[in-house]
Amino acid sequence: MSASFSNPRENVLQLGLREGMKVGDFGAGSGHYARAAAAVVGHSGKVYAIDVQEDILKHLKLNTHELHQRVIETVWGDIEKPGGTHLRDATLDAVILANVLFQVENRFGLLGEMKRVLKPGGKLLVVDWAGSYGGMGPTPAKVVTEHDAEAFFINGGFHKVKSFRAGPHHYGIVFNSP
Repeated sequence: MSASFSNPRENVLQLGLREGMKVGDFGAGSGHYARAAAAVVGHSGKVYAIDVQEDILKHLKLNTHELHQRVIETVWGDIEKPGGTHLRDATLDAVILANVLFQVENRFGLLGEMKRVLKPGGKLLVVDWAGSYGGMGPTPAKVVTEHDAEAFFINGGFHKVKSFRAGPHHYGIVFNSP
């Protein structure tokens, strides 16, 4: 995803991450968000870049600057299944879900896995397409509106902290875990 669509570095700053935190990038893809988070949590922190597509993770590993290699750990896992991320319970200070929600088939599985791995009061950043934009984004049927995303996570027990524009075609929402 080109940075002109949404700026991972700016969007990650909305989370208020600190040095030493542990972050999960769920559906990490090419790793723009994982790298942005790694820059903030530093060498004492950890970013788990989790994706179901093994080849994407190999590519991410190859294209990760040496500086971030020790901070980012790639995890081949299924974010929609209980235990699918292979992380221990209450391990993470934050989860990033960027440009993933529209692709998720088992939203309740995803919700359960996030709740399992997040520490109580941990943060969740959701960034997704605000529309289809003539085919630039997901098909209209796949778009998850900001309102629907907000309602889903609030109904799932998360507490909304704030919303923001995450780029010209994206919305961003920050939640706290229950």
